[in-house]
Formats: sequence, C-alpha cells, structure tokens
Amino acid sequence: MSSIAVIGLGAMGRPIARNLLAAGHDVIVWNRSPDPEAQLVAMGARSASSVADALRAGVVFSTLSNDDAVADVFLDSGVLGGAPTGTVHVNLSTVSAELARSAADVHAAHGVGYVAAPVFGRAPVAEAGKLNVLAAGDPGLIERVQPFFDVIGSRTWRLGDRPEQANVVKIIGNYLIAAAIQSLGEAVSLAERTGVDAAQLIELLTTTLFPGQVYASYGALIAERRYQPAAFTTTLGRKDLHLALDAAAEHDLTMPTGELLREVFDLAVRDGHGDDDWASIAEQQPRARRD
Repeated sequence: MSSIAVIGLGAMGRPIARNLLAAGHDVIVWNRSPDPEAQLVAMGARSASSVADALRAGVVFSTLSNDDAVADVFLDSGVLGGAPTGTVHVNLSTVSAELARSAADVHAAHGVGYVAAPVFGRAPVAEAGKLNVLAAGDPGLIERVQPFFDVIGSRTWRLGDRPEQANVVKIIGNYLIAAAIQSLGEAVSLAERTGVDAAQLIELLTTTLFPGQVYASYGALIAERRYQPAAFTTTLGRKDLHLALDAAAEHDLTMPTGELLREVFDLAVRDGHGDDDWASIAEQQPRARRD
C-alpha cells in the first residue's frame, strides 16, 4: 500500500480519490470546504489538516479549478518550502502553459518534483477509472507515479519532459471540443429549420460520418437541449478557450475560429448559461430565439 494525497475534491477529485482508495492505497485528502473530505473519510480516507500536512504523503495529486487556485495553494503560499525531500506534486488541473512553466521553476527551487498530468474525460469517465492521462515532466518522476495513473486512467500519454507540453495538449483538446460543439449547434439549427428531427440527425451523423464520444455525447445534449447537470460548465469552457488563444498569441499564431468562439462563450455567459454544461453555447444559434 502506498500513500498519496488528493488536494481539491471537486467533480474530478472525488472519483479519483475514491478509485485510489478502492485500489488499496492510503489516501489523504484536503479540500477548502469540509463536506467532500468528510464523505471520503467515511470511505476510509484520512483528512489532512492543511496542504502542508498533505504534502507529507510524498506524492500529491491536485485537481484545482484554474491558474489562480494553483498559484494560491502551492506557489504563493510558501507551503513547498516545508515539503519533505523527494515529494512529487502531480498537477491534474487544466492550467496555462505560462503557469506550468512557473510551477516547474518554483517546485524545482524547493526541491519538489513537479509533473503536469491533465486528463481527458468527464466525471463519469473518472468514476470508471478510464481517464486518458496527459503526462509531461521528468521521466523518472512520471515512472514513479505511474502506478497511480494506472488506477485512475486507461492510458498514460507521455508527452515530453517539460510540464507545459501536457498542458498545451489538454488546451488543444478542449479547443477542438469547443469547435465541435459550435459546429454541432449550427448543424442542428439548420436541420430543425428544415423540419429534420435533431435526435435522428445526431444518430445518423455519429454512426456514419463522425463516430466518437465528442460528437455523440455533445450532439445528444444539444439535440435534447439538456444542459443540467453540468459535467463541465460554460464558464470553465470559456476559461480554457482563453488559454488556447493566449498560447497561440505567445507563438504568433492566429486562430480565427477561436475568436468566433470567444464571442459565443461571452454571449452564452452573459445570457445566463455560465453554470450550464458548455454544450449550451449551442443556444447562441438562431434556434434559441425562434419562439
């Protein structure tokens, strides 16, 4: 049995911690609000009194919401200065490439290993332990934490020795999902305007031209206009879109589709869809205003 801490017990952190527990690991948990901790303690986890206490586990997984949260909890708090020698922090959060570089530098300055490992997969995929783990960092550190990756994921993609490489791949993936949602919304709007059943259209497209989880799952949400409960909110989608645009700008690239999506996401949030599933950006199509 190995000890591992999980910091951040949101929609992804909770199932990750549960799967690690089910695999027989000694799991220490910490969250800013106590209720998620209590639920996992009831299942056999141990509660950390602080982030510093959690770091004593030796390996720490974190699933925090954004750059600011990671900086607040790990980089600006001074907590890394007291971490035991040999500690490894695995950041599963979707953060900017800039934050990933900064995090790697700060961890190295304190002698703490740092691996970026954002994941592909929504909460049900995390529940099933079938995430795709996008890992980058020191190969030796990745090898050390691979047994934990094997518990939470179906495959680990080793993407390079610089942590930001994993974060860029995650940002690219989410950018393409956003573009797919937008195109699905446009297609469904056109179909409905011509009297074609939206659900049948999605079934046809996803069993012929566009098989795959993204088109099937988001197409169904759009056809049914079912945006709650939100597996991934529009607000978070807008955040990740901006990460993609920022990364492109850093490398002097233009992303015309991304600029269109920026307007769509801003309008969706303004229209009250911030807490809905990000498939709700389809509601910015004319179909949403025809009544």
